[in-house]
Amino acid sequence: MAAPPRPSPLRPNMAAGGGRPGLLLLLPVLLAPLLLLLLLLPAAARLYRPGEDPLTVLSAGSVRQALLNSSAAWVVQFYSSSCGHCIAFAPTWRALAGDVKDWESAIRVGVLDCGDEENFETCKEYGVHYYPTVRYFKAFTKQFTTGENYKGADRELQTVRQMMVDFLQNHSQEVRPPACPPLDPVLLPDVASLLDKKSHHYTAIVFENSNSYVGREVILDLIQYENIIVKRALDFDKPFLEKLGITSVPSCYLVHPNGSHGLINTLKPLRSVFSSYLKSLPGVRKKLLLPLQLPAQENKESTEIKVWKEFDKSKLYMADLESGLHYLLRVELATHKTLEGAELKTFKDFVTVSAKLFPGRQPVVKLLETLQEWLVSLPLDKIPYDAILDLVNNKMRISGIFLAKKIQWVGCQGSRPELRGYTCSLWKLFHTLTVQAALRPKALMNTGLEDNPQIVLQVMRRYIHHFFGCKACAQHFEEMAKESLDSVQTLDKAVLWLWEKHNVVNSRLAGDLTEDPKYPKVQWPTPDMCPACHEEIKGLHSWNEAEVLQFLKDHYNSENILYKYIESQTDSIETEQGDAKEVKDKSLLKKPSGNRENKIQDKENILDSDSKVLDKLIANHGPVKDSSKGAVGSATLKEMKQTVSFLGIGFSNLDMSLCVILYVASSLFLMIMYFFFQMRSKRWKVKSHRSSV
Repeated sequence: MAAPPRPSPLRPNMAAGGGRPGLLLLLPVLLAPLLLLLLLLPAAARLYRPGEDPLTVLSAGSVRQALLNSSAAWVVQFYSSSCGHCIAFAPTWRALAGDVKDWESAIRVGVLDCGDEENFETCKEYGVHYYPTVRYFKAFTKQFTTGENYKGADRELQTVRQMMVDFLQNHSQEVRPPACPPLDPVLLPDVASLLDKKSHHYTAIVFENSNSYVGREVILDLIQYENIIVKRALDFDKPFLEKLGITSVPSCYLVHPNGSHGLINTLKPLRSVFSSYLKSLPGVRKKLLLPLQLPAQENKESTEIKVWKEFDKSKLYMADLESGLHYLLRVELATHKTLEGAELKTFKDFVTVSAKLFPGRQPVVKLLETLQEWLVSLPLDKIPYDAILDLVNNKMRISGIFLAKKIQWVGCQGSRPELRGYTCSLWKLFHTLTVQAALRPKALMNTGLEDNPQIVLQVMRRYIHHFFGCKACAQHFEEMAKESLDSVQTLDKAVLWLWEKHNVVNSRLAGDLTEDPKYPKVQWPTPDMCPACHEEIKGLHSWNEAEVLQFLKDHYNSENILYKYIESQTDSIETEQGDAKEVKDKSLLKKPSGNRENKIQDKENILDSDSKVLDKLIANHGPVKDSSKGAVGSATLKEMKQTVSFLGIGFSNLDMSLCVILYVASSLFLMIMYFFFQMRSKRWKVKSHRSSV
């Protein structure tokens, strides 16, 4: 007798309540105001809050004005709100900014969110590859610069603060921030000359050894205070120190305005204690400083309304997958101006795997297929990212390809903007690809990637290594891959390996600052989603891997994907038409021909892109080696350029054909008009002649 069918773990329980129809009818009325409130929750703050945190929140519209010709140096953290390590680092950076708040007339602390769509291009200009990236910028910089990378051993508060001190001390003397006093130690004869000398201010001398930062930090702590000057001296001359009563360092020696002096020996030898004591001296007060003026920014937190998207956790949403692809191709990849070597190979393999396995809408799949064909057809060792972006954005106007430019998280939305999002979608994307590879084992035939059960995992590993913005996350994933990836021998095992490692990450990050309280990091799938996946053996929890595998194949199957909340191509076109900043490339502009567009036209457009790539490479990088085809490849590219160019002007064959047709039509029209008026003139002359006779 056949066993009864197993209920699908993906199907929600639809049991309805029984005997209270009146109450059930009233429920929508009672719950409507509550649901409205939930849907109209204001957008939560980002990692750093302007006006509340003791630092400067920069944006694409203000960063250049802030850094160029600034009277103070800057230390800026470029971060991504979707980067888990950035979220964990935020309390340290916020505490650092508060700790050095009194230094801001000499060096300011700022942040720029590269995870904000408005800042994508700006972070690309600054060459930010990984998050968080800390850069130093000198004062009075006249031209654009990407800054100096932080080279500290770690990102502890004290280490970063000491690196700030070193940066100021090594700052060019001629453009040193005016508010920053000399940080080099004074000579002991100069110290002796200060003793018994009257002045209008206090003079504090911090004696320390050469490796100490206490003296320099106290100097910077007091730069915003008047009626006091702080200097530092080294402890080389022991007899001189003994004469002053100094038996240990660091120690603070104070010269009063009336010339009296003495050791402050009641203090602990700590920077915070020295600074606090000196700020409390009679007559020492803080100067009034003008705040930093930056372009006024629209307060997004008060104007944006975050509409919560209701979703079914048992379903996979195409909006998450497409948003992840958008971020990957247009944001994360953009941090690399040129792809070459291992990076180019990784990107080509990723596009090939995605083109063959991504279970998406036809326009997105066609975009991936076009991108794959284009990459394969290019016999180049390096490709500029801008050429890839032009194809992703469909600057050639190829019919039927499209990828939304707007992020729409659904199953990956977080209770705060910096939680979940892209990292969630990247996990979903690669889970989907591993499952699709297992369900369609022949999909990668004739690509050079077939017969390798690890291929999707290897591509994921290399992508995360070369491109993923969170460097610490990439290192953790690499450690897991080194440990056990080689043991994967089948496509089904690849599906289970990624599921197992995802749960390892969930376990490690449970309770972390990066965890969304609304979606705690638990072992997945949970019992309510897949009861058959969970077992107990001798009282201990155990996974039924056969059931887990079946669940994963059901969950990441194309039949389980919902297309709710996705952006259509029509919506995207309307948005672009309203954007005045959209720049059209005339040499690549094509008029769509509706359903008559075919593969031949698409291939002509791909050749147009090849020509553009070659032009950019020659202009930016000089001649490009062709390692695979040699002279033949060069000849081929030359023919490609001749195919898509006419007299070197840059018009395509279609453009020139239209010009010829218009020219011929205009000529025919003029000839017809000429003969018409000629005949009319003759008739008029005949009539005039007859009337006169």
